[in-house]
Parts: sequence; structure tokens; C-alpha cells
Amino acid sequence: MKTYQKTQEAVAKLTPMQRRVTQESGTEPPFQNEFHAHKEEGLYVDIVSGEPLFTSADKFDSGCGWPSFTKPLEASHVTEHTDAGHGMLRTEVRSRHGDSHLGHVFPDGPRDKGGLRYCINSASLRFIPRSRLSEEGYGEYASLFAKKEGIQA
Repeated sequence: MKTYQKTQEAVAKLTPMQRRVTQESGTEPPFQNEFHAHKEEGLYVDIVSGEPLFTSADKFDSGCGWPSFTKPLEASHVTEHTDAGHGMLRTEVRSRHGDSHLGHVFPDGPRDKGGLRYCINSASLRFIPRSRLSEEGYGEYASLFAKKEGIQA
């Protein structure tokens, strides 16, 4: 089993926006981020630890300006925390092993998919295309996409 962790080396490689979002619980601008309108098949992993967080199969356009997902890929890789900042009560989402701030989860997602909307900052994510899953060490997730096309992983 692959291990995921936050390292000083990984944090040092972050861009200023990635650092502000993941390490200082910041938020990137809506509609002006890398994965808002991204449609390629693959995995979204923590930019700091590499732990798999979301899949393109669970991504949807919520109209909020940030990537939205109906559920995490591995529930054990995501933690939820009460966030009372900015004059509102929200549920913050963080990566378990990287302790990266990812965004927030809201109860206004598609009802037929569980009703949740994980509103996630692109700056907290790295995308692994379906074609590179094995090469990048995420081969165990290839079957998620192979089933869709009726081919074997």
C-alpha cells in the first residue's frame, strides 16, 4: 500500500497560490483556476502528499466557479472540520495525510448522487490523466475508467 505524507520538499515546490490555499486555508478566484472547466478523465490528488482525493467520474459543473465533486474517491483521505470564518458556518475539507486545505463541502449537490457538493480549490490539486495512472503510481485506479469503456485494465 502506498503511503502519503506532507514533506518540506513538497511544500517548498508550491506556487504562491498553492501555498496560500493549502497551507494558509486560502481560496483561489472563482472561474479563474486550472480545473474549474477541466473535463479530461483521471484522478485529482493532493498537490502536497499525492493522496488520491477525487475522480473525474464524480466531477460536475455546479456553476460556483471551482471544481465540484459529489464525493471523495477515498473517504479516508479526506477530513471535515467546522469553519466559522468569514461570518458563516461551513464544513472545511482537508486532506488527511497532507493536511492541505482543499475547500468546503455543502449539502446542495445533485440529489441523485448523494446531495453533496465538494467545492475544491484547483490550487490544492494535481491531476493525473487516465493514460498516466500506472506510470504515476496510481494503477490500482485504472479499473474505474476501464469499466466505463468496457475494456479491461
